[in-house]
Amino acid sequence: MHTDYLSAQDAATRLGVSLATLYAYVSRGRIDSRPGPDGRTREYSSGDIEQLIERRQAGRGAAQGAAHSLAWGLPVMETRISLIRPHGHYYRGESAIALAKGGTTLEETARLLWDCGEHDPFDAKLPDQWPATITLLLRQPDVPPLERATAALPLLALDATHAHSIDPLHRRRDAALLLREAAALLCGAKPSEQPIHRVMVTSWRKNEAGLSELVRCALVLCADHELNASSFATRVAASTGASLHAAMCVGLATLSGPHHGGAAARAHAFIQDLLRERKPVDRVRERLRRGETLPGFGHPLYPDGDPRATVLLDALQTTRPRPTKLAPIERLIDAVQTQCGRRPNLDFALASIASAYELSADVALAIFAAGRMAGWLAHALEQQESGSLIRPRASYAGRMPQRDV
Repeated sequence: MHTDYLSAQDAATRLGVSLATLYAYVSRGRIDSRPGPDGRTREYSSGDIEQLIERRQAGRGAAQGAAHSLAWGLPVMETRISLIRPHGHYYRGESAIALAKGGTTLEETARLLWDCGEHDPFDAKLPDQWPATITLLLRQPDVPPLERATAALPLLALDATHAHSIDPLHRRRDAALLLREAAALLCGAKPSEQPIHRVMVTSWRKNEAGLSELVRCALVLCADHELNASSFATRVAASTGASLHAAMCVGLATLSGPHHGGAAARAHAFIQDLLRERKPVDRVRERLRRGETLPGFGHPLYPDGDPRATVLLDALQTTRPRPTKLAPIERLIDAVQTQCGRRPNLDFALASIASAYELSADVALAIFAAGRMAGWLAHALEQQESGSLIRPRASYAGRMPQRDV
């Protein structure tokens, strides 16, 4: 059996899979990896790869293969919306990182994701004020952003003019209105024709230099990430013929789970816990020794580091809003890198922005949700226009009946 290690491209070629699938195998412990000679890339065990090929050639049922694919595995659905590569992700062939760095707004990104062409669905006039029921909801100070938006969307759907229209232009106009309204709900603001990143920053009463630009950049990077849990759930709802409002509610409900949207809150708490530590490396070492996780570090699809986090942390470093806050965050990143080689992911970057500007974990989640809504709407529109129902079959693994009835 081979004991040497292969580069990522050679390993993927040997397996006959994409790089994303190779990284999924690594994340599930199927293939061992180690740092490459240059310290920036990684190498992959050829012995593990040969074993995986042997098991695959020995035969595996189609049902088992399909089930395996649902957990960071092989692609299960065709889409033209986004593509993930180890160095970054793309929206309809356009680099999301280049869009974020180039000053693109979330609204412009949404037009790209929704395949609007020359049509601008955001040119419609917004309502002057919220309905009375929404105004009442916004007056409840203890309702968190996600719950507020989730509660309000069904009420807004009651007045949706083209909720079940088959006209593509109507659907995209509704999507544009819905995106603006939902983003405003997340930060407790009024509907506005201002760019979403400005609406959010204004609602937090933070006029500090650089924050608006950081939020704009983050919204674009968060806009979509292929078939993540909330986007897939949104597609399932849309495939039934549910309205865009209903599909968005499903996305928000899925995002509320601790293994999805809750990751930003855990990263925020992790940062706050270590901001006061003079030697964060000791605390990191303790957590690793106890077998605890390091929230906000590592990503199954980016074993060499999440490029979205790199862009945002570099931008945060440039603005330096609170040097006394930023320095401990940088020490924490270095401590984790030293102890286990893991690098920050998007959740950590969002939590770092909130921490550096002395904002809450809810703000980090609101940025993520507002950005990802553009992607949810893209997936809902694509699924609706396909006209197909998503209805997979289950592989029954329980007790079998004694006899057929």
